[in-house]
Amino acid sequence: MWERERVSTTTTKTLQYRVDGPEDAPVLILGPSLGTTWHMWDRQIGELSARWRVIRFDLPGHGGAPAHPADSVGELAERLLATLDLLGVQRFGYAGCSIGGAVGIELALRHPHRLASLALVAASPRFGTADEFRQRGVVVRTNGLDPMARSAPERWFTGGFTAAQPAIVEWAVQMVRTTDPGCYIAACEALAAFDVRSELSRVGVPTLVLVGSEDQVTGPAEARTLVAGIPDARLALVPGASHLAPVEQPAAVTDLLAHHFDTAWNDTLASIPVPQAPATSAPVSPVAEIAPAAPEQPAAVHYGRPDPYDAGMKIRREVLGDAHVDRATAAADDFTGDFQELITRYAWGEVWSREGLDRRTRSCVTLTALVAGGHLDELAFHTRAALRNGLTPAEIKEVLIHAAVYCGVPAANSAFKVAQAVIQEETKPRA
Repeated sequence: MWERERVSTTTTKTLQYRVDGPEDAPVLILGPSLGTTWHMWDRQIGELSARWRVIRFDLPGHGGAPAHPADSVGELAERLLATLDLLGVQRFGYAGCSIGGAVGIELALRHPHRLASLALVAASPRFGTADEFRQRGVVVRTNGLDPMARSAPERWFTGGFTAAQPAIVEWAVQMVRTTDPGCYIAACEALAAFDVRSELSRVGVPTLVLVGSEDQVTGPAEARTLVAGIPDARLALVPGASHLAPVEQPAAVTDLLAHHFDTAWNDTLASIPVPQAPATSAPVSPVAEIAPAAPEQPAAVHYGRPDPYDAGMKIRREVLGDAHVDRATAAADDFTGDFQELITRYAWGEVWSREGLDRRTRSCVTLTALVAGGHLDELAFHTRAALRNGLTPAEIKEVLIHAAVYCGVPAANSAFKVAQAVIQEETKPRA
């Protein structure tokens, strides 16, 4: 019996999905990348659905899915599991591209009993830097998705493919343009916070790490980091492909996925409720590598009231950006080090972490206070922080106009000059 169905869910707890393949076959899940829909896997479906019950899903706000933003990769994984629970799927293989790969790693770490085997396409244990993705969110919040859509071909495909396949490239651009901006920004925030480098040794399923040789987003270096950290992982390099290898080199990717899931998982595995021993299949690529697991680090133990320093440093980096915080801490010496620690522990760990105000509101208060005090250097990096915290340039303008009444026109005039320069730089689409 063959199923072909499309379901647009209306609850915030599940995801939009499509099912292809025999109803009684083992289940294989395919996860998309940021800005794409389940259609990025169209050219794999013919072969894969002959062997598996293939379930593809859309990220929130992508492909017409309900626009219920997910704030973390973990939340996306939970929504996927809730969707699979509705379908009666307990155990499955999983292949995901980019953020879809991050969801796969999250499933392997937090729900290992559900996952039988794993393929990570154009994935990474940490996607670039948190600053890059938060700045991307600022650009989208200010300019909409058009800058991301126009730059997508350069990120996703090789130059030769872009020139030879203009229709496919335009289709990819339209996928980005039709995405809900709020959900895209939320996904950027999820990727900014995603970092599982220290946890890779706990991924306990046979894993294929697949990457395009020309991928400039999450390329071979990131792939080798995954292979080095995951105990039973193999690397497959796809020549002539960039970030969306399943679209650019569909036959090669299909063959690699089929070989991996054929050898890592048998037809009865979906009905077995406990994890199986890792497979010992032959490498799927001449460049396959297997690395030993890294030793686990002992957990820290705190007594009494938790030290707010670590929480403060996390919030400080999220709000001000890694680059700013790295510069400040690197410049600290015996004279200024204690002051930097005080800022992190009390300003960020004690005050910014309080639940009484959200970060947008705290940014409004902070900007006003800095205008009143004439602290223009701090105003510059807190303008960047306000953009990261979700304020638009128009809202920052209103804060400064309001401050002019209560803090003085000369102070606001200076503040406008500083804020304007920062906003122009931060909201400029990157090449």
